[in-house]
Amino acid sequence: MSHDIQKGGDIEILFEDNHLLGITKPVNVPTQEDASGDPDLLSLLKQDLKERYNKPGNVYLGLVHRLDRPVGGAMIFAKTSKAASRLSETVRGRHFRKIYGAVVHGKMPSSQGTLKHTLLKDSKTNTVTAVPKGTPGGKDAVLDYQVIGETDRYSLVHIELHTGRSHQIRVQMKEAGCPLFGDQKYGAKMNKPGQQIALWSVIASFPHPVTKQEVTLQSLPVREFPWAEWPSQVYEEAFAMNRL
Repeated sequence: MSHDIQKGGDIEILFEDNHLLGITKPVNVPTQEDASGDPDLLSLLKQDLKERYNKPGNVYLGLVHRLDRPVGGAMIFAKTSKAASRLSETVRGRHFRKIYGAVVHGKMPSSQGTLKHTLLKDSKTNTVTAVPKGTPGGKDAVLDYQVIGETDRYSLVHIELHTGRSHQIRVQMKEAGCPLFGDQKYGAKMNKPGQQIALWSVIASFPHPVTKQEVTLQSLPVREFPWAEWPSQVYEEAFAMNRL
């Protein structure tokens, strides 16, 4: 089911009840209002809820986690402050499972493994760098990866985040020698201007803040280059929940 909440495009709804709204975030739409002044996802979704349910006044919608502007895929919002508070606790307690698909340049160091770095964000430039452990302001970043497809130039990687640092996947892939396809910020030497970053939030899974039942949102990448270098079956098998 989808609702036309932005002129020229739909935003797919993956899950909705009285407490939660799960959607597929379109690429190149900021999660919340930023300096660009472009339409942002949070405002668009609030407006959609207001219109669909004929709600008076301001509509509450809580931002629980973020995706970088160029990244698309599964994302959850809270429709009540209670749900937002409980989901935020779930994220902090690392009971919120986040699985991504990424296309990177070259071949990963091994077919599967764990990447651990200390990352430091420069808010002035909105960039993140890997720094020695113990660096003031540095935060530990951990992810697991598994290579699920390769071509002569690219690798398709299944990534599970264990920490939620800013630009984490992008920086850690760069540090592994395999920057993301299309990443203008951390792979400018290997990517052409205008290319779309190949990073997608495939699965977001968490206990429902009220019912406690497991909720799983799933969104597969668009069938465009470079994602289309591999058949749909590869994605369906690699990202099926019973295979994780």
